[in-house]
Amino acid sequence: MTLYGLGVTVGAGIYVLVGATAAQAGPYAPISFLIAAFVVAFTAFSYAELSTRYPVSAGEAAYVEAGFNAKWLATSIGLAVALSGMVSAAAVSIGAASYLHDLTQISHSALTFAVIGVMGLIALWGITQSVMVAAVITVIEISGLIVVIIWGFFVAEPLGVNLPQMIPPTTGPHWIGIAAASLLAFFAFVGFEDMANIAEEVKDPVRTMPKAIIWTLALATLLYVGTTTAVLVSVPIDTLSKSAAPLSLVFQAAPENVQRAFAVVAIIATINGVLIQMIMASRVLYGLAARGHLPAALAVISRRTQTPVAATIAVALVIALLTQIFPINALAEHTSQIVLVVFVVVNAALIRLKLSGHGAEGYFKVPLLVPVLGVVTSVLLLGTTFL
Repeated sequence: MTLYGLGVTVGAGIYVLVGATAAQAGPYAPISFLIAAFVVAFTAFSYAELSTRYPVSAGEAAYVEAGFNAKWLATSIGLAVALSGMVSAAAVSIGAASYLHDLTQISHSALTFAVIGVMGLIALWGITQSVMVAAVITVIEISGLIVVIIWGFFVAEPLGVNLPQMIPPTTGPHWIGIAAASLLAFFAFVGFEDMANIAEEVKDPVRTMPKAIIWTLALATLLYVGTTTAVLVSVPIDTLSKSAAPLSLVFQAAPENVQRAFAVVAIIATINGVLIQMIMASRVLYGLAARGHLPAALAVISRRTQTPVAATIAVALVIALLTQIFPINALAEHTSQIVLVVFVVVNAALIRLKLSGHGAEGYFKVPLLVPVLGVVTSVLLLGTTFL
């Protein structure tokens, strides 16, 4: 489960959006990632409790329905979660195609459709096979980030900013850029909540889910701050802020075989994010359909693969359409906005459940203050949209 969470979290953000974050926050981009991690932490603990209370597919919809007893709100939140996964996968598909284009010079659009098609077929293959593939890829992508950190700090020529320059003054207009960049950095953490949507397929969710969610968030934060800092040290900000394949810039002066090897790792890492978001979104649509919130066709399971075929195909088609409509920055920002709205409602549902005393014993519990702070921090970060 931790590998699953890291697979979607790490691949979905850091390989694609370091440049966009640096464009807004400048040398203070690592601070934006720390702010995003702080916001995510409270909601992560809320999900740790809720996923053990209700270990089901379309988890957020189940949480909201239990908390508010409103079927329409549960359906809306479930659809929002599925949409966030599809928008996120579209953003990462564009990033994967950018890395592939650098390596092959094939048409960007053709590569985008190819990534979506291949990942869709793997998602249809089966949950065990899909998560196994994702776990192997996750080990590769994390290894790639460790190489970036080592190369950026110890091998590459320091063409960027030095470490003291990354510490922002306590006051000044730069905080507007840092706050705005935090919304993009937040996109890099989108993923841990996807774990709740396959809780139904976890053998012992009460023991496994909280540990996996917390480990995912802690390890992702360490990797993000280390990687962003290493890239800022070795790459000029002007160059970094214009790239859709930012981590490859660390290796610009490296031998060609090193550049190509990292390009392959980056491609593998980004397509992993597409695969896992497809799995999540299709399970949410399946879960909603199984509860009667969506057409029954979306709840049909293949006898051979035990995967929701219609839901997976629908998800792949929507992702392909989104890649042709929106640029990568807009997709990332819209994903963050949708997820933050979901976080506010899910945390509010947990507050209502706790105040009502609803639920049996035997699940992971957090103090009431945790979901309260989850609501507050999510609302504040969502407010940066208007800066």
